[in-house]
Amino acid sequence: MTAANVLYITVDQWRGDCLSVAGHAVVQTPNLDRLARGGVRFANHWSVTAPCGPSRASLHTGLYPMSHRSVGNGTPLDDRFSNIAREARAAGYDPVLFGYTDTSVDPRTVTDAEDPRLRDYEGLLPGFTPKVLLTGRNQAPWTQWLAAQGVELPAKPSDLYRPIDGYPGADEHGPSWAPTRFRAEHSETAFLTGEVMAWLDQQDQEPWFAHVSYIRPHPPYRAPEGYHDLYDPADGDAFRRASDRDAETAVHALHAGMVRLVGSPDSEADARQLRATYWGNMAEVDHQLGVLLDHLETSGHGADTLIVLTSDHGDQMGDHWLVEKLGWWDESYHVPLIVVDPRPEAEATRNTVVESFTESVDIMPTLCEWLGIPIPVAVDGRALQPFLHGADVPLDWRTEAHWQWDFRDPVNHAIEDVLGLTMEQCCLDVVRTATHKFVNFGDGSRLFFDLSEDPDQLTDRSTDPAAAPDMIDAMGRLLTWRQRHDDRTLTGTRITYKRGLVTRQDPRR
Repeated sequence: MTAANVLYITVDQWRGDCLSVAGHAVVQTPNLDRLARGGVRFANHWSVTAPCGPSRASLHTGLYPMSHRSVGNGTPLDDRFSNIAREARAAGYDPVLFGYTDTSVDPRTVTDAEDPRLRDYEGLLPGFTPKVLLTGRNQAPWTQWLAAQGVELPAKPSDLYRPIDGYPGADEHGPSWAPTRFRAEHSETAFLTGEVMAWLDQQDQEPWFAHVSYIRPHPPYRAPEGYHDLYDPADGDAFRRASDRDAETAVHALHAGMVRLVGSPDSEADARQLRATYWGNMAEVDHQLGVLLDHLETSGHGADTLIVLTSDHGDQMGDHWLVEKLGWWDESYHVPLIVVDPRPEAEATRNTVVESFTESVDIMPTLCEWLGIPIPVAVDGRALQPFLHGADVPLDWRTEAHWQWDFRDPVNHAIEDVLGLTMEQCCLDVVRTATHKFVNFGDGSRLFFDLSEDPDQLTDRSTDPAAAPDMIDAMGRLLTWRQRHDDRTLTGTRITYKRGLVTRQDPRR
């Protein structure tokens, strides 16, 4: 038996350790905490790739990047793949979107060379009905609403995130401290929340499926007034990085290259201010999530709605001398996942925490299971219902997290030229257990970290003979993982002389 509704929420670029319920020393997230108390929080949840486009391709298809191959922002997603919107639609839903999916169209399906989808990589995932589509290039729904609220608009929507000129005290703080040119109640997050609530008020009969995709706390690193100074930059732990930036980046050439592109501020004070500003953005999003959850309850929808909240990837926030999302670092891939199943069979697991390794590819099959439809054969992830319903965890459940990052630049070849690599060598695979992390690069180089002794992953032990047995074990795990997840779309099908077409799939996936 399935319940009626699905509220699938993604918040962009939110680290898994930045929840107060997860023990963060500074950040307060009362509404995420409230959601966790009503359901299950997956504390060891990992995105399988970055940045936004590839990570959302994996979220929506349940496939690793090595399977869907949409490896960069702007890399087309092959139209042959199913996705959660298409599956929900086939099950009788009209899946709607508020926000964005960051999907680049398969150009082989486009017949008009002037089709605008060929000039905007933040496109719509096939299968969704867009209710409010917001992308980096299309801010019109929000800006039109702002104009209706009497907000004076700049010539370019992006200028809304420029600091207020001459804001008192700005000279005494880091560059990211001064607030945005719009008030918190006029934020893009507040606008989107209001649109979702208005739509919910119209849903009184048919089961519904809504994907609410908040782009914040994604940069720009600037918060509205009231949130811009909510946190003291002096608070919080020390950055997870070596005190000597050059010494840390010398471990691998890619690290040094990324610091040149997306390095954190050199100044400790400025880096701390940027982090505090980012925490302020998180607080503003958490507040709006509370507004949405309140409305869900008062409207009567909360009793029969599955809520899934997660993020596409994290943010370095100054750790390892970096910002943004990239590479092999935990900060870019450890993300939150909270699932609230309203059904009685989930009662025993409310307000519980799962420590088993789970991954972003598990979201799509979990939603399919909820909808009562078969999980597509090609899917790499596994449904999370055993954790939600208190069942025994499958004996063959994964014992490590995996992610992949592709850093090729097919337009300018900038990274390839600097590092002397081919495009196909611009990639890395990571296998991370509770005690070790192994990173294998496309050019054959590698890194290995002992997390028991070096939790911040500052010392590469890939050439240390004492670490060789553990590194060999990690290499074997990586190979086994890749073999297990080779494309199996038709591998369980055989055409025979006697029985004709035979299809049998392994229920253990």
